Amino acid sequence: MGKIKLAIVGIGNCASSLIQGIEYYKKYNQTREIPGLMHFNLGGYLPSDIEVVAAFDIDKRKVNKSLKDAVFAKPNCTKIFCPDLPDYPVKVSMGPILDGVADHMRDYPDDKRFIPSDEKPVDVVEVLRESGAEIMVSYLPVGSEEATKFYAQAALEAGVAFINCIPVFIASNDDWIKKFEDKKIPLIGDDIKSQIGATIVHRVLTKLCMDRGVRITNTYQLNVGGNTDFLNMLNRSRLSSKKISKTEAVTSQISHEITAEHVHIGPSDYIPWMNDNKVCFLRIEGEIFGNVPINLELRLSVEDSPNSAGVVIDAIRCCKVALDRGIGGLLISPSAYFMKHPRIQYADETAKRMLEEFIEGKRER
Repeated sequence: MGKIKLAIVGIGNCASSLIQGIEYYKKYNQTREIPGLMHFNLGGYLPSDIEVVAAFDIDKRKVNKSLKDAVFAKPNCTKIFCPDLPDYPVKVSMGPILDGVADHMRDYPDDKRFIPSDEKPVDVVEVLRESGAEIMVSYLPVGSEEATKFYAQAALEAGVAFINCIPVFIASNDDWIKKFEDKKIPLIGDDIKSQIGATIVHRVLTKLCMDRGVRITNTYQLNVGGNTDFLNMLNRSRLSSKKISKTEAVTSQISHEITAEHVHIGPSDYIPWMNDNKVCFLRIEGEIFGNVPINLELRLSVEDSPNSAGVVIDAIRCCKVALDRGIGGLLISPSAYFMKHPRIQYADETAKRMLEEFIEGKRER
């Protein structure tokens, strides 16, 4: 069915895992068991059909470097599960920095932080058009409000579908949704859920409590890790949208009233030696039959970036399916299943059914 021409904003750990995964799954065919994917064939497209044609970053160790080299350049620290990448005919372009780099990062070692390049930013719209990109994935750092809006606008001007993987509200904002609808350009967002991450596990356990008649009285979710995402989030002023996104993803599953003082969801700390490993500490307190107390504690340890890429690889193919069908605007079903902060929150089993109906062509969006 042809290639899916992809542009990536931010060649960090998540991009590294995605690009490695595209190559890794080329060795599989449909007659074999496929590990680690929600869909091997999605709407006729395989992971190997994704082709990166443009890439943007601001770090001097990546800008103007080949995509193959940039994927493994510092400060990237995710697991390398496919080291033998081909020589892609793509060099990383310098994007605008805007608010993409937190000031406090300069106080940390070079191999743990971003080091901005002195290069002049390219004309992003022109690069997108010349590359033939059909879809753009944004992996900007949390808190990059201005930069996310810049790339969303660039997608509109270049006529490129946009997948917003961070908690800046584009695909859950009515004004931005209308802009993409008016231009008939597919949009998925906001804030990617991992395959088996803190948010999806917390949602499922919360829904289980609701279904089994438990009244939740208190809950928290604390996360620690050692990648640049956790370093970036030490600046708490960058976290307002992130906290809203993660909290609403969980509280949307609670059917009774619960006040903010009884729900705490958010990052806890940065531990450099953990690298791309993320550990979640989760607790739910509640009352069962007769108002008898119950509590649940869980510790989840995951490699953060492959966990994200396992969902993004489906979001990309859903955008391509929409392009093939001439569908533009917000893709409601993929956003509901893949994202923490979609325009409309659904129970996960409902969102999954909607997604499968979208893939099969039984649901337009």
